[in-house]
Amino acid sequence: MAPESDDIALSELQLDVMRVLWRGEASVADVAAALAESRGLAHTTVATVLTRLAKRGVVAARRDGRQLVYRATVSEPQVRRSMVGDLIQSLFKGDPRALLAHLVSEKDVAPGDLAKVQALLAADEGRKGKKR
Repeated sequence: MAPESDDIALSELQLDVMRVLWRGEASVADVAAALAESRGLAHTTVATVLTRLAKRGVVAARRDGRQLVYRATVSEPQVRRSMVGDLIQSLFKGDPRALLAHLVSEKDVAPGDLAKVQALLAADEGRKGKKR
């Protein structure tokens, strides 16, 4: 049972685990090894996180011999879309322009970045025009 695509909020730890699974299937030991340098998590902690993600439908598990192998059931773009949508709703009263204005005013966006955003918007408009 996958979560609603607009209702996927993950903690930093859960995101780190998902980033491992977005590269491909992995066992608890594989995930723990992949995060060993950056997080140094106990095997039991990784197992708990994966179990909780499975209960939410964000990952699925299959048995391979004596171990469980996990795979992501949601994509990174789905999670990003959901979490950014939540951020816009909670901090910017549902107005994505307010988020963009905030990024520009905080100097988190450089002029070259703005050109890229304009190109993305133009490409999106072109796709919308072809669908009509």
